[in-house]
Amino acid sequence: MAEPHIAAGPDRDGGVTAPAAVPLATDERMRGSNQSGLRAHNERAVLSLIRRHGELAKADIARRTGLSPQTASVIMRALEAEELVLREKPRRGRVGQPSIPMRLNPDGAFSLGLKIGRRSVDLVLMDFVGAIRGHERRTYALPRVAEILAFVQEAEARLVQALSPRLRPRIFGLGVAMPFELWAWGEEIGAPAGTMDEWRSVDIAAELGALTGKPVELTNDATAACAAEHVFGQTTSNDYLYFFVGAFVGGGIVIAGDVVVGRSGNAGALGSMPVPRREGGFDQLINFASIHVLEKMIVAEGGDPQEIWRSEAAFESLGPLLDRWLETCAYGLAYAIVAAASVYDFECAVIDGSFPPSVRARLVAATARAMGTLKREGLTPVDVRPGTIGSPAREIGSASLPFFARFLLDHRVLYTDKG
Repeated sequence: MAEPHIAAGPDRDGGVTAPAAVPLATDERMRGSNQSGLRAHNERAVLSLIRRHGELAKADIARRTGLSPQTASVIMRALEAEELVLREKPRRGRVGQPSIPMRLNPDGAFSLGLKIGRRSVDLVLMDFVGAIRGHERRTYALPRVAEILAFVQEAEARLVQALSPRLRPRIFGLGVAMPFELWAWGEEIGAPAGTMDEWRSVDIAAELGALTGKPVELTNDATAACAAEHVFGQTTSNDYLYFFVGAFVGGGIVIAGDVVVGRSGNAGALGSMPVPRREGGFDQLINFASIHVLEKMIVAEGGDPQEIWRSEAAFESLGPLLDRWLETCAYGLAYAIVAAASVYDFECAVIDGSFPPSVRARLVAATARAMGTLKREGLTPVDVRPGTIGSPAREIGSASLPFFARFLLDHRVLYTDKG
């Protein structure tokens, strides 16, 4: 009898239910490449389950997937031979043979993650369990294509050289997180007219693929940050609104345990949400809850705004100026959260950004206070919580993309799989 196709889904507690078993047809048309594809899918499902739980024994894998114990053993032996999983010490239960838990091998696979922002570019090397093994960064006044390509070429060489020669072939791809329409809002960040137009026509994924010789996966930067929080972070909710405050604020949406990307990939475009100005009229959230607003405040007082991109410690030296920015930022976020809560009853709003944890904590508290001043009759209460990843969220999210493409279930399924 053919092995079942794995169709795992979330249970009510966010775990993985026993999957539905969908037997393969036995006619000749379902043999060959389809059988090979099924084996690959089952291997991805097993790796995804181990990633979620940290470690699993063969019997647990068979029970959770619906695969036979024999097939689960074959898959585990194959994954161990490929050095993607490692054996833990045998553990004896009350009856029967001791179980041997398996976990992901941190050295089993690596990926590169590139974040292209409006004020900085970061490249990280990440291992198979999500640990950052190396990080390169460059700041700039404006993102220029040639400068970023030169940075990637230099930074990739340094990161790769830091790995042992045996592990270098295990770098399986490059994930890229960047704002959609990077050229938009050029005036807000002080870009001279026409400077950002080069981003309209460049195929950055193709350029990076040719430069590195690696497969390239591309996503929106705020969506990548939201995904990193949902997959690798400690936010336990399955329904939340996510804000990442960078040069411009962006965000993401998690509903029923799934990162929602929208029909055109633009779900959670929170920076475009309208917010009332205190003096009358409306503006977009990006002009309240973005670091570029803080930059303008620093310039107005004769300071150098690039300092806050070079060192997070520079935030703490801003004193009353930081206080004023936090108030403005919290005001905009509070309106955005309440507006979003009228569309869907999110359990919480998660706030993270390119600043130190101490600044994040103050912003979360200020946003909660600002929400208390708004009319919220008829709305379900929304808790405001700090993100748990911090500044590297976009890089971590981008670095995970090659793992989705090569070893794990589709990222939307993987996000759902988080307990």
